[in-house]
Amino acid sequence: MNRILIIDDEEQIRNILRIYLVKEGYEVTEAEDGEEGLKVFYEKPFDLILLDVMLPKKDGWSILREVKKYTKTPVIMLTARDEIEDEIFGFEIGADDYITKPFNNKVLLARIKALLKKTNMLIESSIEIGELIINDSSHYVANLTGEIDLAPKEYELLMYLIKNNRIALSREKLLNEVWGYDFYGDDRTIDAHIKNLRKKIGKKAIKTVRGIGYKLDL
Repeated sequence: MNRILIIDDEEQIRNILRIYLVKEGYEVTEAEDGEEGLKVFYEKPFDLILLDVMLPKKDGWSILREVKKYTKTPVIMLTARDEIEDEIFGFEIGADDYITKPFNNKVLLARIKALLKKTNMLIESSIEIGELIINDSSHYVANLTGEIDLAPKEYELLMYLIKNNRIALSREKLLNEVWGYDFYGDDRTIDAHIKNLRKKIGKKAIKTVRGIGYKLDL
């Protein structure tokens, strides 16, 4: 069951949304001001947040920034203002969608379903191998110490090694499969990228196979 947090100071709107969303099979938690909303958000995980812009104690923009700083939880902004500048600003600081009050419940539900479907697809494309966590949709790579910044070819090389985990691969094979048969580089290209990958994901992760090339050992 997907969990939705509603942060809105209008009790009537919270009640309408709660009744409608619970009927649709969602678990709903409410907060009536910004400070309470953040407190609840940090207490348990949520799959999506419905966030009013104009809130007492802490405004919606501040909450959005903080939520997006620490998580990838999708956020739909709710507002009575229909200024295009507000909408653009919301997207610039991380909003996933933006809907103006008063809104149609069916339209809001459709947007919620679309965002949750997109999020679930990203989760399903995640790979965990050794201490690495990889999302192939967003090219996000991390280990226990945090996110790892990889150049595009470093990422492609890593993914090819992962698909052939513990299989010895020649430099020629790696060049052909990752760079393409029409690439005019040599073994030094592979060696340089392997060296960089080892620095970023750990020296022990990629083994040198004497007389052949390299293999990932995770």
